[in-house]
Amino acid sequence: MMLRKSNWHPADIIAALRKRGTTLAAISREAGLSSSTLANALSRPWPKGEWIIANFLGIHPSEIWPSRYYDPMTGELLERRIRDKPRKVTEIEEIENREPTEENS
Repeated sequence: MMLRKSNWHPADIIAALRKRGTTLAAISREAGLSSSTLANALSRPWPKGEWIIANFLGIHPSEIWPSRYYDPMTGELLERRIRDKPRKVTEIEEIENREPTEENS
């Protein structure tokens, strides 16, 4: 039988931030996001937000959200990546219109 850890309650996450003298809104703004954006990570999976919060607390996000980072059947740590920002249409067009070289042909 595998012992399962439960996710931190959102109030516990907020309290941990307050104990370190900050707020979720302040961390969100420091990360260049709207003040309420990081709150999304409290209620739904969002790797980028989870990493921002966890890094501030000095722990891995799997400590806060084990259900999001461990396979429920095997208990193995899952690799969750932060997606790259989508490229702008102009950047994509530039790439598509490039002359072929030995590197990219």
